[in-house]
Amino acid sequence: MTYHMKMKNSPMIPADDMPYRKLQIKTKGYNDFHNPLFLLSANVCFSDGCIIKANTVILIGANIGIKEFSVHSATCRKISENISKVIVGKERTIELMLVTLIAEGHILLEDVPGVAKTLMAKCLAKSIGGTFNRIQFTPDLMPADITGFNVWDQTSGKFSFHPGPVISHVLLADEINRTIPRTQSSLLECMEEHQLTVDGKTYSLPDPFFVIATQNPIEQEGTFPLPEAQLDRFLLKARLGYPEREEEIRIMEQFQKKDPFEEMAAVATPEEVLKLRQARGSIRVSAPIKAYITDIVRATRSHAAIEFGASPRGSLGLMRAGQAQALIRGREFVLPDDIKSLTGPVLEHRLVLKQQDRLRGEESHALLQSILEDIPVPSTQG
Repeated sequence: MTYHMKMKNSPMIPADDMPYRKLQIKTKGYNDFHNPLFLLSANVCFSDGCIIKANTVILIGANIGIKEFSVHSATCRKISENISKVIVGKERTIELMLVTLIAEGHILLEDVPGVAKTLMAKCLAKSIGGTFNRIQFTPDLMPADITGFNVWDQTSGKFSFHPGPVISHVLLADEINRTIPRTQSSLLECMEEHQLTVDGKTYSLPDPFFVIATQNPIEQEGTFPLPEAQLDRFLLKARLGYPEREEEIRIMEQFQKKDPFEEMAAVATPEEVLKLRQARGSIRVSAPIKAYITDIVRATRSHAAIEFGASPRGSLGLMRAGQAQALIRGREFVLPDDIKSLTGPVLEHRLVLKQQDRLRGEESHALLQSILEDIPVPSTQG
């Protein structure tokens, strides 16, 4: 079977190459809502050395060149595999962190102490070659401890700005619910605006700027839970959980002689992360997928057990997260399975249950699962 694949011009492709390549390969046809997709059943080698591996889904006439798209997918894979050299058995959580990073959001991790939340954040920062800072939130922490402050310099006779730890590529906000709301708000302003203001002067934050906030679900005494409006600022909420028995044995073996984190090296750069974010915008979201997202979010607003459902920010977050996951998994389009797998992490923390249902033990996760079961999944065949 013969196909002509239209490729976007790319500096990685020799100028004398035609924008069309003729392939003599066997393929399995797909129909992603009337778009020409094909799954390669054999490796394809081009004259310039480019190789597209078998089982890669390609889109004819795609907005991203095949070679360019392959580079983005490989960057995601390198970052994920690099983190997995230190973090054992948490591939899905690592993927969710990358989804959040590429979708230009921030993530909230809620889990018990000692499950490698801090180490995972450090591994991500090191893998992308970015700067990393950690803030331990306490009741006496003030906004200036996060953003920085001005100090009078007697030599120059002027105030000089001493930047706070928020000025970094990756910021770990450890136990964010242990500080006062005023301090929480100062960080959330930085997350939303990607800038900070001190004494009337505005400072830009590094790009990319990514916040990983943690909450401890136990020991709630003396905490200041984030209001629902502030929780809505986080694109995703995830949990690591305890490792399996075999994974825990691997962890001990891995850390027995030395700390593998010390041997980690950067496999990407902040500039490459920005290119991933740009490529994410080119991932196709078909009309049926958008309608599917809308139906899910609207169902949270009319559910009998939910007092306040997800806002349009939830719809946008679910779409962008779906695009990011498709990019990570090597696809140029979003599938219904992307939306289904991300509905819990993206929407769960945005829902406010009715008091009587909370007392009966209802949970947001279970309610979202019932909503997904009731909404028809758009078909990818036809």
